[in-house]
Amino acid sequence: MNDIRYLLAVIFAMGAVTFALRAFPFLSAQWLRRSPVVQHLGRFLPLAIMALLLVHSAGDAARSHDYGPWPELLAIVATVLLQWRSRNPLLSIVAGTALYVLLRNWQ
Repeated sequence: MNDIRYLLAVIFAMGAVTFALRAFPFLSAQWLRRSPVVQHLGRFLPLAIMALLLVHSAGDAARSHDYGPWPELLAIVATVLLQWRSRNPLLSIVAGTALYVLLRNWQ
């Protein structure tokens, strides 16, 4: 019987923590908008994430043996060019991913 109580307590605790983490941004929205740390991260992180994805993709392209590096490199170039022209990250990521999937499945 203790095992069932323990399991229920763990499930309840996990649910409470998950709910609190999901509710926190809505409860502290005004504070987050004014925070200089959050504003700095909002300017810096998208570029850092894109750079890390680019380095990771280029590293995978160098180690790829099945298709050669071309699908990855073409998708990287297309994504960078689209981002440079349109300044729309969603369009760049979706188009680059679609091109990569098409190239990998075409061969």
